Amino acid sequence: MNKRVLSALSIAAVLTLSACGGNQDDAGPQEENDKNQQTEMDHSNMDHSSSGEIPDGLMDAENPTYPVDSKALIKDGHMAGMKGAEATIVGAYDTVAYIVSYTPEDGGERVENHKWIIHEEFPDAGEEPLQPGTEIETDADHMSGMDGAAVEIVSGEETTVYMIDYTPTDGSEKVENHKWVTEEELEAIE
Repeated sequence: MNKRVLSALSIAAVLTLSACGGNQDDAGPQEENDKNQQTEMDHSNMDHSSSGEIPDGLMDAENPTYPVDSKALIKDGHMAGMKGAEATIVGAYDTVAYIVSYTPEDGGERVENHKWIIHEEFPDAGEEPLQPGTEIETDADHMSGMDGAAVEIVSGEETTVYMIDYTPTDGSEKVENHKWVTEEELEAIE
């Protein structure tokens, strides 16, 4: 074979191999984080909008960082189109917010690290915050198969949670009365 043909074949082989390899290894930290977040928290069957009803015993926050009717930027969304969207605050409440894992009552796949179920959405929780590893039934209905499911508490934090309205950045329909985002997931709009 002549040198031109060998050179062309070598270049074609290098280009082919570089196009096929390394996609995961070359992923940036944010891209890898987004992949992990989607794997851990698939919210595709989440009821993004709600009636706006709040659980019994949930108390309004006395002095929230983001008062009702104010605007904030969602800086850490847990669903597609949420991150970067502008939120209107519908309600602000002081409570304990939990990350939970559970198997849906409707037979769906196990959900890992769902954000957020609040203390008042556990009818048998009592007054004290729940500890990691606790298994307890919820009456939250944010996702299909959640209401009545036995969930495992992964972690919990005392915080202000917000019910918000927002229009997703991915062009989806406006979401009303979304439950819940925490104060750390919001950012002031300047």
